[in-house]
Amino acid sequence: MKKIWIICLLVSIIHSPAFAFFNYKNQELYENQGYVGTLPDVTKSFHASEPTQVKPVFEKTKKFNSEDELKPVPRDNPAFVNIILKQDKSSPYLNDITEFIDMLEKIYDSIEANENVQLFASRVYFFTKNADYFRNKYEGKPESSYVSFQRLMELSLHANTVAQLRTEAEKYSPYLAYGGTGHIYNESNINEQLQYLKDEIEQTIVVLKEAN
Repeated sequence: MKKIWIICLLVSIIHSPAFAFFNYKNQELYENQGYVGTLPDVTKSFHASEPTQVKPVFEKTKKFNSEDELKPVPRDNPAFVNIILKQDKSSPYLNDITEFIDMLEKIYDSIEANENVQLFASRVYFFTKNADYFRNKYEGKPESSYVSFQRLMELSLHANTVAQLRTEAEKYSPYLAYGGTGHIYNESNINEQLQYLKDEIEQTIVVLKEAN
């Protein structure tokens, strides 16, 4: 019995270091691999949510270029034409009298520069012919009562008279005496008439510019 007990004791001593060695190796292996136990099955309680359809905040609009939705421009409406389109405020009448300003300024400069009779007469002729057309265009219409219209008509007659006077003076003065009716062709009288015409031109230009 004593021998058997001794044999069992030796066997237990031999197996104990080996078991401890293997336990140490297994522990080192587990530490390098992390957790090696079993994990609970969490998929049993997990349910994937189905995607829900989200409605847009704005309602679906019609195409902008839809021909059925575009309204025609109300061109027959005076309010649209005058306010939205902002048509040109200038009238044909104002455009016409503006053109006279340049003509009158050239006649004025001709008198100031004491240009020869032919050049002066040609400038006056051009002005009077335009004035005739202007009179025929607006005579009998509301524009004919405007101050600018009346001043242009009066100035046209005056300028034409002075131009004829200068032309006749140059033509007939060598043959006429300055006494009697011949005095109207003398130089002092012509210069006086030119000064009157120049003053009238200046006043008319002011009226025309104020009308614009």
